[in-house]
Amino acid sequence: MEDFETILAESVKIHGHVCAGQVIGVRMSLLALQSIGIEDPKGADRKKLYVLVEIDRCATDAIQSVTGCSLGKRSMYWQDFGVMAATFVNLETGKAVRITAREESRALADTYCKGIDNKYTRQLEAYKVMPVEELFRIELVQVEIPAENLPGRPQRRVQCESCRDWVQDNRDVEKDGRVLCRGCAYGKYYTVVG
Repeated sequence: MEDFETILAESVKIHGHVCAGQVIGVRMSLLALQSIGIEDPKGADRKKLYVLVEIDRCATDAIQSVTGCSLGKRSMYWQDFGVMAATFVNLETGKAVRITAREESRALADTYCKGIDNKYTRQLEAYKVMPVEELFRIELVQVEIPAENLPGRPQRRVQCESCRDWVQDNRDVEKDGRVLCRGCAYGKYYTVVG
């Protein structure tokens, strides 16, 4: 694999700017890939890797950049927990690791880069050199991934009996004896205008 700065530069190109979240996401991904035995995430091992991200922030773009996993390929799944964490799964072996950015690392940045006045720049530079055990909490975990969340063709497609939209991958809901999309069952996030 390429060196850290090259990988970070590629991630920054995709994300649009350099920030501490990019450094965290790149370091988190590299650590996870090594931990679960994935050597070539965008090549030979691309179908073995699955990532569950818990936040929709900068680090997620970095994780996508490093691993090649994405929502569109169905190799990345977003758990809306608001935690700076991700779980990386080797689908072939079942080995999985959850890595969480430690909140304490923000304060520790002062000890690594005292000479940098700007707090965000100080964190960004400190996160590059901080030992992994100070930057992350690392947990070996077990993950059960439902078949409908795995990469590949849709498990099934059904039509909502109310709005007539087609629903894939068991995201439909049975309510009052009718098959509905989640919007019709629970309320939509939008209102049709006109």
